[in-house]
Amino acid sequence: MATTSSASVESAPIRRDRANDFTELAHVIAASGLMRRRYGYYWTKLIAVPVVFGAAIAVFIMLGDTWWQLITAGVMAVILTQIAMLGHDAAHRQIFRSGRWNDWTTLVIGNLFVGMSYGWWQHKHTRHHANPNKIGTDPDIDLPVISFTPDQAQRRATRVWPVGWMVAHQGVFFFPILLLEGLSLHASSVRRVVSREPLRRRPVEIAFIMVRIVGYLTLVFLVLSPGVAFAFLGVQLGLFGVYMGMSFAPNHKGMPLVPAGMKIDFLRRQVLMSRNIRGGRVLDTVMGGLNYQIEHHLFPSMPRPHLRAASGIIAEYCRERGVTYTQTGLFQSYGIVVRYINRVGLGERDPFECPLLQVRQTV
Repeated sequence: MATTSSASVESAPIRRDRANDFTELAHVIAASGLMRRRYGYYWTKLIAVPVVFGAAIAVFIMLGDTWWQLITAGVMAVILTQIAMLGHDAAHRQIFRSGRWNDWTTLVIGNLFVGMSYGWWQHKHTRHHANPNKIGTDPDIDLPVISFTPDQAQRRATRVWPVGWMVAHQGVFFFPILLLEGLSLHASSVRRVVSREPLRRRPVEIAFIMVRIVGYLTLVFLVLSPGVAFAFLGVQLGLFGVYMGMSFAPNHKGMPLVPAGMKIDFLRRQVLMSRNIRGGRVLDTVMGGLNYQIEHHLFPSMPRPHLRAASGIIAEYCRERGVTYTQTGLFQSYGIVVRYINRVGLGERDPFECPLLQVRQTV
């Protein structure tokens, strides 16, 4: 499939039945059988979670107090990221038909194994899925460190000199900042579960997170001397954050931004603001299916193993209706992200603003 530019969204023809486009696509996907559950696939992964995690802990204990544990920290970062991706599948109702089963699976995987609050993630991620890249609505483009809109960059550039300089060069710092993302995810989860904001199953979330964080830290400092322990935690949390960030960053960053007052039909709202990453089945595993971001946003409950087959159907469907379906290579996507946030940091206009204004006239 040829790579298409996200700046070409104005090429979509005017259609009076746009609201029905997704309904028609949903019928096609349902008839293809791609929404059916994959219990064998997911039960294999669910059984593997405690087995692999337990094996990693056993190796950690057997190695003892040695700097070789930094390798173990890197392996643990990969394991925890893969477990978090499985929790993402459960949270989107991809594993079981029962919402209750999916909820408890996510609580065990997310809170107990990874140390991330399901309630915090659900509150944030639901808003993102509803309005990807929409200014003032999508929390994923409203971060405290990186500016994704000209208004954000302008506000931050007026602060003291180092902050303004960093905003202007934020593309350089984007991936290094991901080293802190793992720590940030844990901190945000803890703040959420102890806050006064509404949270289902708060006692369960608190109990699971406390067991995970306190138990994990206790084990690390019992086995390792303080210096090695802090280095281990730094490597594990840093690589966990980088892996998570590099899996999620290519999906929407650098795609069109939607003005706050714009209304777009569901199909275009999800497709035009998302980017797929080309690659084989190894990449599918490494990115946990997030490389099929368009398919995932259109059908969040579609089991991960079906996303590849769905991508061909959806790409063809979009082509027939003049809807831009964007996919790039992995490293090309990183280049797009860095160049985009650099342009924003330097105060340039959103390069997708004008095309979106044309979409407004045709939606």
